[in-house]
Amino acid sequence: MTRDRVPELLDRQWLVTNGLGGFASGTIGGAVTWRYHGLLVAALPAPFGRTVVLNYLGETLRLPNGRRVQFGGMEVSGGGVASYLREFRLEDHLPVWRYEIDGVIIEKRVVMPNLQNTVHVAYALRSAHPGCRLELRPSVHFRMFEASVSAPLEPDNYEMRVRGRRFEIASRSGGAVLRLALSPAEDVQFAHDGGTVQSLVYQRDAERGYDAKGELWSPGRFAIGLRQDDAVTLVASTEQWHVIEAMTPEVALTTEQLRRERLLRLAQPAVRRGAAAELVLAADQFIIVPSGRIADAARARAAGDELRSVIAGYHWFTDWGRDTMISLEGLALVTGRHHEAGWILRTFAHYVRDGLIPNLFPEGQNEGLYHTADATLWFFHAVHRYVTVTKDGETLRTLLPVLREIIAAHVRGTRFGIAVDPADGLLRQGEPGYQLTWMDAKVGDWVVTPRAGKAVEINALWYNALRLLEDWERSEGGDAIQARECARWAKQAQRSFNARFWNAATGCLFDVIDGATPPDAAVRPNQLLAISLPHPVLAPERWAAVVRVAERELVTPYGLRSLARTHPDYKANYQGDLRARDAAYHQGTVWTWLIGPFIDAWLKVHPGNRADARKFLAAFPAHLSEACVGSINEIFDAEPPFRPRGCIAQAWSVAEVLRCYALTAPEEEGRA
Repeated sequence: MTRDRVPELLDRQWLVTNGLGGFASGTIGGAVTWRYHGLLVAALPAPFGRTVVLNYLGETLRLPNGRRVQFGGMEVSGGGVASYLREFRLEDHLPVWRYEIDGVIIEKRVVMPNLQNTVHVAYALRSAHPGCRLELRPSVHFRMFEASVSAPLEPDNYEMRVRGRRFEIASRSGGAVLRLALSPAEDVQFAHDGGTVQSLVYQRDAERGYDAKGELWSPGRFAIGLRQDDAVTLVASTEQWHVIEAMTPEVALTTEQLRRERLLRLAQPAVRRGAAAELVLAADQFIIVPSGRIADAARARAAGDELRSVIAGYHWFTDWGRDTMISLEGLALVTGRHHEAGWILRTFAHYVRDGLIPNLFPEGQNEGLYHTADATLWFFHAVHRYVTVTKDGETLRTLLPVLREIIAAHVRGTRFGIAVDPADGLLRQGEPGYQLTWMDAKVGDWVVTPRAGKAVEINALWYNALRLLEDWERSEGGDAIQARECARWAKQAQRSFNARFWNAATGCLFDVIDGATPPDAAVRPNQLLAISLPHPVLAPERWAAVVRVAERELVTPYGLRSLARTHPDYKANYQGDLRARDAAYHQGTVWTWLIGPFIDAWLKVHPGNRADARKFLAAFPAHLSEACVGSINEIFDAEPPFRPRGCIAQAWSVAEVLRCYALTAPEEEGRA
């Protein structure tokens, strides 16, 4: 094999999740290049959060002639690349590797049983070569998954406990215990070599300006014989033994395959085939039971509910309010997971404080942070989409008091300078030290995109929320006085918006007005929300002009640029250290989720033209075989070749592309 395969093996990644926020992930070539890579990143209760407990698994095949070959990883040397990988694919959206070593064919697959911090790594001999033995060497460095890889390893802190066919790696300082077993248990040998330390260089961390040299500790290696087509599985878990042993690996695999088949059957007919079906299964990775918030789960269950949330992106995001509300329709409604959509909405309603839903829940913590001006307004949009699809009037009536209080809090003023300006009815926001819109990059004291004032999408969302509450008050036998007040505020905001946001010089909308500077004329995608939402605040006669500008200046094959190329602050590439990356994050970088609002707006200008709208999704089927195989990245570079960047799998990227597949499907597909 030549060096030209190195990028393919290092850049393409795989991801398996467990419905708790935990995951397994790595490069398809087997190299560990990121601090987030590991066979088991367990989602543990607060104060631990997600913790890397099985970092690496050395894989060696002992051939009948006694030769030992390390086959699962990849070694780059002066002569080329040593890799025995012949095929990588997804089956039921689960990763499968096929290796060939001197004619011996080995298949590997990774499975995580749903709602368990457990991973099964299974191997099967697919050729007639009796006498082969598999050797597996687990390596660990227990740490919070965001912690530096250079944190002290302290090998003496680890101990290996052997209890029959049960093996445990524990830290003497407490915390997680990694439990290991091989199935079948017969013929298993464990060679304890006193503990060895392996040094690694994490290439992706080095590229991003982080500590990149770390060490892993291994207690020894397992060895087991291989028989043709009989799977050998390493089970690794932080669960108790009775949970681990409740299902054999074969039953666990079958159970997970059946669960995924059910997910496809639940989804809307238009998304049950092709790339859309892949995205239905990708969407499942983001809907989680937030296992760390035990008290909240107990309260929800006492009320007859379940706690659900949405991981914004893998590897490093937790659950974010804005991302959850934007993603809800694609992740949970297009996929037919209506009960979970309701649980998510009622979960976030419980967290409302001072008229705001949380911006995010920090890793390993129970309390949310509330520094957001738009997440709460997206909550109204998510409720509307949920009620439209499910006709669940009971949930709407339950949420109405919360929705009323949110509007009241915004009118009188709440945290972070979020308040209605009585002079024009528009919503302003901003407080020193905080970025409150979705364009929230901040490095130290440097605010990359200062948008304090009256932002275009915030006011589009505010108008939409007012009209939605007005409709609900009238249709659900609510408060007639509240309905009239909402209508009054909405009319004032709409008049002011159309008078003050229109920029005749560019033929589109200002991005921010009444900020610290004159109106911001930067051409950004935020203005599309003035058209795309169910209650568009922008006058219809201006829709076509805004959509034309967005299509000409912002649309790419993978979403929309966050800033037009003609702007002096435009950045074509997202790369380098944290400061360099954040300088580009919303200054040109392409965001996939924005394809949703763009297609919504485009279809309002070109009603019924689903076929041409579908063309804006043409690049995504191929992307599902790149980067994180089977998912969609958070962001892309703003210029060709549009290199995928950021999180390898992002909730609102998957959700909005999936929603648009359903939205642009031919009518006959929707009825299939």
